[in-house]
Amino acid sequence: MPYYDQSPASIRFEWGLEGVRKLGPGCDVLVIVDVLSFTTSVGLVVEKGGVGLPYGERDDNLDQLANEHDALIASSRKDTSPDVPYSLSPASLLDMPEGTHLVMPSANGSALSKEAANLGVTVLAGSLRNAAAVATACKRFGERITVVAAGERWEGYHGQLRPALEDLIGAGAILSHFERDNLSSEARAAVDSFKSVRYNLLEVLQDCSSGRELIEIGYDRDVEIAAHLNVSKSVPILGNGMYVSLAE
Repeated sequence: MPYYDQSPASIRFEWGLEGVRKLGPGCDVLVIVDVLSFTTSVGLVVEKGGVGLPYGERDDNLDQLANEHDALIASSRKDTSPDVPYSLSPASLLDMPEGTHLVMPSANGSALSKEAANLGVTVLAGSLRNAAAVATACKRFGERITVVAAGERWEGYHGQLRPALEDLIGAGAILSHFERDNLSSEARAAVDSFKSVRYNLLEVLQDCSSGRELIEIGYDRDVEIAAHLNVSKSVPILGNGMYVSLAE
């Protein structure tokens, strides 16, 4: 229904897969935000001149996609090894060779990206690291902009959406670069959430549910990497099922 799509505002904010489905078709630019860890990770991949291939649930077609694109497959964090060193842990990607093609399966940001690829709109991947650059890039493609926070899942791949504080803050960081009068009330709330914590981002990410989970299993470095604000000018743009760096 029209009152759910925030259509009176040109710049909007929503959550999860349904947010992509409901608000994506009516925009010029759709930004996916998954701070811990898909969009932070895909940003690191394209910074190195690589290609990130979003993929949802792992299945038998994963190897086929990797073979078609001469790509490696990101493993789960717990399954990394010297032979399979890369995962959606941002720390695992810091030393990745330039130009690597990486298939990146995940239930959140990657799955949303796959859904968004079919909408015929410009799709960008945003995070805290590239928030300002993404906002600037949005303005190149149109006035109707939707930022979707991926969130997490309560129970595995098919679980219900769990709104995640880090994604709310990441979306707000991007939305803070637009005129407030153009924002929906939902987008304004995301901006206010970001502004309330912008000077202690690391502490907030370390203390939020997702951050504490990562720290408990030994991935505190991932949280630190994701908390860096506006350290990257690289903007991942989705085309032909692949994220590459948007040319300046």
